[in-house]
Amino acid sequence: MAKVTLGKTGITVEKNAFGALPVQRIGRQEAVRLLRRAYEHGMTFFDTARWYTDSEEKVGEAFDGMRDKVYIATKTGAKDADGFWKDLETSLDNLRTDYIDIYQFHNPAFCPRPGDGTGLYEAMLEAKSQGKVRHIGITNHRLNVATEAVESGLYETLQFPFCYLATEKDIELAQKTERAGMGFIAMKALSGGLITNSAAAYAYLAQYENVLPIWGIQRESELDEFLSYISDPPQMNGELEAVIARDREELLGDFCRGCGYCMPCPVGIEINNMARMSLMIRRAPSQAQLTPEMQEKMHRIKECLHCGKCKSKCPYGLDTPALLEKNYQDYLEILAGKEY
Repeated sequence: MAKVTLGKTGITVEKNAFGALPVQRIGRQEAVRLLRRAYEHGMTFFDTARWYTDSEEKVGEAFDGMRDKVYIATKTGAKDADGFWKDLETSLDNLRTDYIDIYQFHNPAFCPRPGDGTGLYEAMLEAKSQGKVRHIGITNHRLNVATEAVESGLYETLQFPFCYLATEKDIELAQKTERAGMGFIAMKALSGGLITNSAAAYAYLAQYENVLPIWGIQRESELDEFLSYISDPPQMNGELEAVIARDREELLGDFCRGCGYCMPCPVGIEINNMARMSLMIRRAPSQAQLTPEMQEKMHRIKECLHCGKCKSKCPYGLDTPALLEKNYQDYLEILAGKEY
């Protein structure tokens, strides 16, 4: 069994955690069953957020009456102190608890600090002094904000996209958190579904002692796969190295991670899926992406206003309208029956 300690928090768990964003897409009974089954078979760290619709409520129901058995991390997207306190009280109520193990600022466009005028960090400190928050964290998709958070010394954990498609700068960030005594929580460990070999994903992240991957789970088959890695963790070998090398060659560069921070689109384009459609077709069963419903969604790209709103909001600096157009042209070729 592989364990990881999240920096100075002292939280030590299996190197295998449950990302509860996807449980918002399934029924309450099924979600609660999955969450409890995850705990019963060794997972004790569960990550959710206020923005994940009813995810917090499902996590709260799953662990009602056994709060001390699990670690729960959640997030606030508040812009000011009033919003912070409203979010916190709602989360505590949803989670059926009087404290949150790690409370995280959810992908802010800046690094909240004392005296920055928002009152956010001061509110977080007050919540910690009241015992409602045990550890202070931050999540981000922007390398500059994440780096500032690490260097500030204000945070106990950082949650950041990290997988075997990581750049040298991403790897350096993970190493910086270790030197700073911070916990590193790896989101997008399967790159939003583009990585299809979870054993390779697990083995890669296992090389980083301070990194805790959270796997987005909404199906029992997915849960079983990750639970099997607790007793039999994949080891890096030549076969998995070859998988990683092929994927890095195909996927590294300007590709959409599907984070959704570009949304909503003024004309209703489902940007976070349409901007990576050609890759999804090549890496997943293609017929699911070629249905009449999906074709209708892709054809909506023709209505792009080129207003630049999605481009300005992309944390990865992608030229999103150009990426949409490229994917649309690829899609038309695929529909026409060309080789892919």
